[in-house]
Amino acid sequence: MEGMLNPAQREAVRHVESPLLVLAGAGSGKTRVITEKIAHLVKLGVLPEKILAITFTNKAAREMRERVHALLDQQTAFDKITIGTFHALGLSIIRQEAKHLSLKPRFSVLNPQDLETMVAELAGSVGNARALQWKISQWKNAMISPKEALSEANDDETLLAARAYAQYGDALQAYQAVDFDDLIVRPAQLFATNDEARARWCARFTHVLIDEYQDTNPVQYLLLRTLVGEQPFTAVGDDDQAIYSWRGATLENLAKLPKDYPSLKIIKLEQNYRSTIRILRSANALIANNPKLFEKKLWSEHGLGDPLRVTTAANEEAEAEMIAYRLLAHKFEHRARFSDYAILYRGNFQSRPFENALRANQIPYLLSGGQSFFERAEIKDIMAYLRLIANEDDDPSFIRAIVTPKRGVGATTLARLSEIATVRHESLFAAVFSPEFAATPRVYAAVQAFCNEINHFRYRAEREPASRLLDELIREIGYEDWLLASFDKRDAQRRIDNVRDFIRWLGQKGEEDNKSLLDLTQMLALMSMLGEKGEDIDAVRLSTLHAAKGLEFPHVFLTGVEEGILPHREAIERETIDEERRLMYVGVTRAQRSLSLFYCAQRKRAGTRVDCTPSRFIGELAQEDLRYSDKPLTDDEAAEEKAAGGERLKSLRAMLAR
Repeated sequence: MEGMLNPAQREAVRHVESPLLVLAGAGSGKTRVITEKIAHLVKLGVLPEKILAITFTNKAAREMRERVHALLDQQTAFDKITIGTFHALGLSIIRQEAKHLSLKPRFSVLNPQDLETMVAELAGSVGNARALQWKISQWKNAMISPKEALSEANDDETLLAARAYAQYGDALQAYQAVDFDDLIVRPAQLFATNDEARARWCARFTHVLIDEYQDTNPVQYLLLRTLVGEQPFTAVGDDDQAIYSWRGATLENLAKLPKDYPSLKIIKLEQNYRSTIRILRSANALIANNPKLFEKKLWSEHGLGDPLRVTTAANEEAEAEMIAYRLLAHKFEHRARFSDYAILYRGNFQSRPFENALRANQIPYLLSGGQSFFERAEIKDIMAYLRLIANEDDDPSFIRAIVTPKRGVGATTLARLSEIATVRHESLFAAVFSPEFAATPRVYAAVQAFCNEINHFRYRAEREPASRLLDELIREIGYEDWLLASFDKRDAQRRIDNVRDFIRWLGQKGEEDNKSLLDLTQMLALMSMLGEKGEDIDAVRLSTLHAAKGLEFPHVFLTGVEEGILPHREAIERETIDEERRLMYVGVTRAQRSLSLFYCAQRKRAGTRVDCTPSRFIGELAQEDLRYSDKPLTDDEAAEEKAAGGERLKSLRAMLAR
C-alpha cells in the first residue's frame, strides 16, 4: 500500500527516529498517513499495545480503526492498539488511577446539562448558569486555578463565575463525578503531582500519533508532553484550519513544538486529493491574506473544474429558495444523490429558511448540530437509571430517575432527603437508608423499594449480559406504560421506539466490545458529547462551518457570505479577522467539484430589514475563477460558458433518451 503514497506522505510514514510535525493541508490525505504509519510501526516490530493514536471525535477514531484493521494482517493483535479521542484516553487514565484521584471506580461523567442546576446553585443565580459554566470550562482548560480566577475577576458576571468555580470541584467530588473537562484536566494534574503515575503512563507508549493538532488547548498539550516523554511522536495538523479558539484551542501549541522539541522534523502535505484547481486557487488566494506560521500551498491533479458561482439573493428566504431549485436541477442533470450536496453557513440561526425551502420541495436533509439522539428526554431518562446503577452518589441521576416514572415522590420528599444528606455528608441515595428518613413513613416504602431495585441491578450488572439487564430494567420500572399514559399515542410510540432502539444498540455494543453494563455506562457520556448515534442516509447536509470541518462533499453551497456574518460582527469589532478567514477557508475546501457562494442584499435583523454588504472574503478569492450572477460575462467567459452549457445539454438529452 505504501507504493500508492506520494513522496511527502511516504516520508512522513517512514520517519520514526525523532519527533515529527506533518503540516497536512485540506484534503491532503492526513488520515491515510496516520493509518499507514501505524501499520508501518507494527511492521517495524513495535508492539501494538505501545502505539497510541489520538483523535478529536468518535467518528474519526472509528474511521481510523477501520483503516488500520484493513492494513494489518490477521495475526496482528489489532485490538491492542489504542485509537481514540483525547477524552476517551482521559477516561481510561482516570479509571485506572481512580484511587489517586480520591474517586471510586464507578464514578460518573456528567454532561453540561447535568451540571447547569449545580452551577446555578453554587452561583446563587439561575438565569445565566450556562454562561457561568462555559466560563468555568474555559478556566479549567487554560489551567487557571479557582484562586487565580477570583483574583482576576473584573466584572460582576466573571466574579459570580469565579465564586461558583471555587466550590465547583468540591461539589463534583461529593457526587463522585467528573465533568467533560476533567477527563483531560485531572490526568494532567495527576501527572504533575504524582511521579509514579506519570512514569507509569509515560512508559506505556513508545509512539504517540495525534490528529488535528491545531485544535489542542494548553491542558491537552501538557497531557501530550507527559505521554510522549522522550519518545518520538507524530503530530498532524494545519494552522490554516485552526477555527476553535473560542473552545480554548491555541495556535501557540503549534508554534511551541519546534522550540520544545529542537530535533522536530517538519513535512508538508500540499497535494490535495479532494478539489479542483479552481477551488484550490481561491482557497490559496484567500488564506494568503493571513499571517503564516508555516508556508504551504495546495495543488491538485483533478483538473480545472467549474468556475465558482457568486449569487446575490434579495433576502434569506429568496436565498434558500434559489438554492433548493438550483440543487434539484443540478441533481437531475448530473444524476447525483442528495447526500452529494451540503449547505453551509456561519451560525445555526441561518438554518430555518433552508429547512423550510427543502421541506417545501420534498428534499430530505440532515441537520448537523441539531438535537443529538442522546439529548432526547426518553434517552436521558434511561441514562439516568444507568448512571445511578453505576454510581449511587450521582445525585442528579437519582433525582431524575426517582421521579420518572412518577412514584408519588415530589419536591417535599426530595427537599427532606437533601436536608438529611447535607447533615450526614452523604448522597441522596445513602440518605434514603438513614434513621431520619425512616421517620417519614408515607413515602419511605416507595423510595426504599426504588433504591433496593437499583442495588439489585448494580449487583447483577457485573455478572450478566447488558442486553438482558436493559430489557428487564425497562420492564421493571414500567417505563413504556408510563409513556403511553403520559403522552398522546403517536408521541408515546415514537419515544418507545427510540428507547427500544437505544437498548438494542447498547446491548449489541456490550456484546461486540465485551463490556458490562457498568463499563458501557461510563462510555455513554463520551458517546453523547463527542458524536451522535446515527445512520448514513441519502440527504442534503445542513451544517455550520465549524461542524463541517473534516467533511467533504461533491457540491457545496456556501451561504450568508456577508460582512457581519462571515466575518462575524464581533470579530470585526475586535479586529480578529484571521480566524474568520480560516473558517471561510474551511468552507471553500469542503467542496470537491463545485462551489456556489451566496449573499443577501437584505436580511431580517431584530424584526427589521437591513441592507447587507458582500463579505470582504469574496474579494480575496481568485477573481479569474469566479462568475457573478449580477455581472455580464466577458467574451472569453461567455464562450467558455456556452461550451460548458452545450456539453451539459448533450448529456441531459442522452440521459432522457435512455
